[in-house]
Amino acid sequence: MSCGDAHETDCAEVLDHLYEFLDREMPDSDCTKFETHFEECSPCLEKYGLEQAVKKLVKRCCGHDDVPSDLRAKVMGRIDMIRSGQSVSDEDITAPGSTVQGSTVSAEGA
Repeated sequence: MSCGDAHETDCAEVLDHLYEFLDREMPDSDCTKFETHFEECSPCLEKYGLEQAVKKLVKRCCGHDDVPSDLRAKVMGRIDMIRSGQSVSDEDITAPGSTVQGSTVSAEGA
């Protein structure tokens, strides 16, 4: 998505790293660049607002559930693999013996 206007920070870069911005997982200098971009680009600002609203809704509706530490570690590992460009198959995520909410995923249930 691009608004068609030239910006110091490209729309594609902003949208590719939108969740890092939302989660404040990027350097302050990059956050400043993104904030400047949102001031100039209404389509990206609209997308940011939508994703921010979804994030707040999920937090409000699901923010009270405790996540098992092993599941969190597996999910974060998969996210790191994807961010580094490695492919992750469905089998990697639902491998036999994986636990989800205290129950074991079997090969038949995957």
